[in-house]
Amino acid sequence: MRLNFAKSGMSLQQNPHSVCMVEVQEASSGALSLPSRLASVLALIGLQLNRPFHRDSAFLLLLALGPMVWLSLIGLFAFQPLPRHAIWSTAFLSVALWQPVFEELLFRGIVQGYLLQSMARQKTWLGLSIPNLMTSVLFSLAHLASHSISWSLLVFVPSLCFGFVRDRFESVYPSIALHVFYNTGYFFLIGGATLLNSR
Repeated sequence: MRLNFAKSGMSLQQNPHSVCMVEVQEASSGALSLPSRLASVLALIGLQLNRPFHRDSAFLLLLALGPMVWLSLIGLFAFQPLPRHAIWSTAFLSVALWQPVFEELLFRGIVQGYLLQSMARQKTWLGLSIPNLMTSVLFSLAHLASHSISWSLLVFVPSLCFGFVRDRFESVYPSIALHVFYNTGYFFLIGGATLLNSR
């Protein structure tokens, strides 16, 4: 078997933003080779970079929303910046880097990737896909394990943003970058003292 990543009847050069589904074709060997299996898994979970995201206007808008939300949260909560000595602490690196990477690979990579592969890519409310909505609900529910109900509800909107860029670029890399940026800013500016007191 071999994998064909092109949309049937159209080359990728004609429409570089089209949805590429993994199509398995029969070959003489009868089994997928290891590179083919790896390619299909990477395509399913979005570990490929189809096009650059760092110059995209939608991605940049979502990036700019982060500081605006942080500033509004400073008005609601006490300003508790992270002390300088804690910037390279294990606790800060965990919530700013390791947890976002793990969460994005799990939720936007595996869960949303599977749902995108098995469901139609129809858009719903505000151009969000059903797999994005379902994954965001699961993401919020997963935060109930270690956070309050209000916190779990608050992570629903950023989760929709992460899922939106996952759908838009067919890759988890933009959602990882956005999640790392959001968490880093939040814990650096607002949740620093809370982070250190909870560990």
